[in-house]
Amino acid sequence: MTSSSDLVARLWRLCAVLRKDGITYPQYVAELTYLLFLKMMAETRAEETRVPTGLRWGDLVGAASAKKLDLYRSILLGLGDRDDVAPSIRRIFKGANTVLREAKNLELLIDAIAKIDWFSEGRDSFGELYEGLLQKNAEETKRGAGQYFTPRPVIDVLVRLLQPKAGDVVQDPAAGTGGFLVSAHQHARQAGAKSGSSTPMVLSGMENVQDTYRLLLMNLYLHNIDADDVYLGDTLSADHEKLPQPTLILTNPPFGPAGGRPARDDLSITATVASYQLPFVEHCVRALSEGGRAAIVVPDNVLFDDGRGRALRDLMLKSCDVHTILRLPPGIFYAQGVKTNVIFFTKSTAGTSDLWIYDLRSNSPTWGRSNPLGIDYFDGFVEAFGAQADGKGERRDQGISGRFRRFTRKELAARNDNLDISWLRDEIDDVDADLTEPEDLTAAIAAYLRSALSELESIAEEVELDAVATIADDGRL
Repeated sequence: MTSSSDLVARLWRLCAVLRKDGITYPQYVAELTYLLFLKMMAETRAEETRVPTGLRWGDLVGAASAKKLDLYRSILLGLGDRDDVAPSIRRIFKGANTVLREAKNLELLIDAIAKIDWFSEGRDSFGELYEGLLQKNAEETKRGAGQYFTPRPVIDVLVRLLQPKAGDVVQDPAAGTGGFLVSAHQHARQAGAKSGSSTPMVLSGMENVQDTYRLLLMNLYLHNIDADDVYLGDTLSADHEKLPQPTLILTNPPFGPAGGRPARDDLSITATVASYQLPFVEHCVRALSEGGRAAIVVPDNVLFDDGRGRALRDLMLKSCDVHTILRLPPGIFYAQGVKTNVIFFTKSTAGTSDLWIYDLRSNSPTWGRSNPLGIDYFDGFVEAFGAQADGKGERRDQGISGRFRRFTRKELAARNDNLDISWLRDEIDDVDADLTEPEDLTAAIAAYLRSALSELESIAEEVELDAVATIADDGRL
């Protein structure tokens, strides 16, 4: 049996051929999504009964060459809107269409897929293959892929530490292609098998981009995960009311300009903020149930911004036990435009007492295609974090020369709740100095520009709010 990585590489090479037809990497993944789904259904006969005759893989393969492309378009249309198609499949194919213009390119894809036999290993191996394609797409379209793809080592570490279990209601309010939901499902299934528990876990999420939502539904379907609580919508609008209250939040929300303010009344602190990161953090703080736990990937400015940023941190520190911050190594999220961290917290009326910070950023290698990030790089942090999901396990302050340190609530207050704390001297002056790939260099430049733009927008918002407050004080409002 060919390994999933070999299959991914084999399928991905076809993209180079299809680029001649004007097809981009994301469009190629979409086409593979449709065709691989039809082939998978054909290989699992019980599943194929959910697809009407005339819309199946065999119908497409058996069609005359001159009619294949027209039939393919009809199949996509039918799977998306016919009443005799299972609802879960209609959700995946709603609005689906092909960008293929040449019938020969469709035949090329069909022939390549038909020659590969991976289905005898079952649905999970197919899901692994699909995730490999999503990751490949993220690597090849690095500047934009970060909108919906989080590196698997980061996902798996956060899931491992927060220990999703039977009975949890897991939420990703910016679900992307579903990496956190899939990993949480797999972790809980393994834990349940060991404990003998049959209590279900609810997986919920929301994604605002239609094409990404399609990839999300496909990813969940291929991992045999119920998508009833996974929605197409904007979490920063009234759409969020569809989501059940979570006991666990795992998310990497989008960063940067949002193109408008949140359309929600309950985000009292960030209601006027026109960027993504602060409103998403406030959503997580307010949505989480008492005693619930969360891990959120955030850019640096969430830790130090004044004004609305400081007010949001005050809310977090008072209504949650913000117990751990992981300063992530550079080069992971160029697409979002800033350096990143993970904030771990538990919803608690007692608030925060001690904050532990692990600096995995200082003196870190530069990660990229030539030096991929591996999960073993997080081993030191996993050990330091401890065995308890709420961060209350045994911990040791490693001192000024170590990576893991403890800061009391009093010390944080003395810093005006600025949580952007570093103490290690970084021996590498410029972490981007050794980048050589043109796309990596372009992405790095775009990252710094986005970061600067985000800072300017934050300053503009604060100036606007100060002006309004001054007018109000003068009695002109």
